[in-house]
Amino acid sequence: MFVVIVHLQVRPGRLDAFRQGIETNARASRQEPGCLRFDVLRSEEDPHRFILYEIYRDQAAFFTEHRAAPHYAAWRRVAEECVTEHRNTFCHPVSLQGQDS
Repeated sequence: MFVVIVHLQVRPGRLDAFRQGIETNARASRQEPGCLRFDVLRSEEDPHRFILYEIYRDQAAFFTEHRAAPHYAAWRRVAEECVTEHRNTFCHPVSLQGQDS
C-alpha cells in the first residue's frame, strides 16, 4: 500500500469552488481500481485548512494511474485557483507485529 497525506490551505473567498472541486475529485478517485481510500478532512482550528488522506494499491496506482485520470487534470485547475499552500507527505504502512509498545 501507498499512502498520500495532502495538506491544503484554501484562499479566503474560494471555499465553495474548492469544496465543489474536491468533492468531484474525491468521488471520481474512489472509483479508480487502485484507490483504496480517499478521505477529505477539514481542520477544526482553521476552516480554510484541509487534509486529504488517500490510500492506493501501490505507487504506480497514485503516480501513474491517478495522476493520468481526466478528473485529476480538472482538480489541478481547481487547486491552482483555490489553494495557496499544498504539501504532500508520502508514506508506507509499517508492520508492528511482535514489537512491544
